Amino acid sequence: MEDLIVRYFHFIGIIFLSGTLTYQHLLLRGDVTNANFKNACRTDIFYGLSALVVLITGLLLWLGVGKEASFYSSNPLFHVKLTMFILMALFSIVPTLYYLKNKNTTDEIVVIPKKIIMFQRVQLLFLILIPILAVLVAAGNGYN
Repeated sequence: MEDLIVRYFHFIGIIFLSGTLTYQHLLLRGDVTNANFKNACRTDIFYGLSALVVLITGLLLWLGVGKEASFYSSNPLFHVKLTMFILMALFSIVPTLYYLKNKNTTDEIVVIPKKIIMFQRVQLLFLILIPILAVLVAAGNGYN
């Protein structure tokens, strides 16, 4: 039963992570209204929380419940997937710092630097690639 609960929260975390990142990307297009920028800043909090849920439940699935840890640990595709998740987290730091620095702006129009948009797009790319790796790992692919 604990396996099902952890998997459920893992999927819920993934859904929220996907939704918040996509919503942020749709909100931030070059010059945005202050209201949309503030919305993106608030959404970033939920993005971070959902990433934390995905990380914790993922670690529980790897090391605690479900299949034995060796099933995942010995699979190179799992390590690629884990690396992509870590890179995704690292790529989220720059936008988060930008939101924190500028969240109290009173400018009516906020100019979003292209760098912030590119960092989000890289995260979206990882978000698209990670599930196929998860499917391959779960199916037992990737072993030598």
